[in-house]
Amino acid sequence: MRASRLLSVLLLLQNRGRVTARELADELEVSIRTIYRDMDALSASGVPVYADRGPDGGYSLLEGYRTHLTGMTAEEADALALSGMPEAAAELGLGRVLAAAQLKVQAALPGELSDRAGRIAERFHLDAPGWFRESDHVPTLTGVADAVWNQRVLRVRYRRWATGGREPEVERELAPLGLVLKAGTWYLVASPHDGDAAAEPRTYRVARILELETLDVRFERPADFDLWKYWHRRTQELTDALYQAEATVRFSPRALELAPVLLRPHTARALAEGTWPTDDDGWVTAVIPIESLAHARSELLALGADVEVLAPTALREQMAGVAHALAGLYAG
Repeated sequence: MRASRLLSVLLLLQNRGRVTARELADELEVSIRTIYRDMDALSASGVPVYADRGPDGGYSLLEGYRTHLTGMTAEEADALALSGMPEAAAELGLGRVLAAAQLKVQAALPGELSDRAGRIAERFHLDAPGWFRESDHVPTLTGVADAVWNQRVLRVRYRRWATGGREPEVERELAPLGLVLKAGTWYLVASPHDGDAAAEPRTYRVARILELETLDVRFERPADFDLWKYWHRRTQELTDALYQAEATVRFSPRALELAPVLLRPHTARALAEGTWPTDDDGWVTAVIPIESLAHARSELLALGADVEVLAPTALREQMAGVAHALAGLYAG
């Protein structure tokens, strides 16, 4: 552990120049006293480490000194796939491994390329969770990820979302094929472990896994399974299944501006990509996909008096009923 930390200290100094003891301690999650001992150890081993005192001081390496001790472990190489997603790496238990791998990659780059990589990191950031929502609490995630990686069968107790009169909790034995992080929510793609090689994989929300047991049973991944293709196909199928109805709606110019923010992405995209007639006041009459009358009512009410539903009649009547109730509520 200490040897790994000393290498991390050395790479931090090489990549960043002058670094304070406090910054090193915070980065490596150790005490300042530990950093002092590490600096003594590096110096004693012949590494040219210098300490500058004062408010602008810190530790630095002799100018021109570079280490070539940047060998990467297999675990660090695996973690590089999560570069740019430190929160996801941390949830999977790979936070510190990823940080070490990124340090080694940057240290191994020629000076110009290292500077370019640093500028990109300073200017671009990926924030996976959606706006104004908390990410799932996923205590079983590391266990699921380990089983995915090692191809071990999982026995889970799972809480269904929509039971339809069935038992709300079920037990399943699953062959975990992959994990997907979608807008801050983790999903497990897995096949039922029942010996049916042709069984269609299913999607499970990791936060709904109540109990998890990794069995001492190994499964073989289907040679033709592609996680990206599976997820892309399933999300498209889900979208098509949800949006099977349409509504004809008039949108004011202000509503058109607010639509990308207040409407669901599928609805907003259909509105933006269509060619719709516009009246003299700038209002657009468009046909948009809807999931149900209730969902469409809630969605369109967010735009207030800047939308008018023309069809179907049932949705128009529901919008009118809400408007009448609101007028009565605020009239007096």
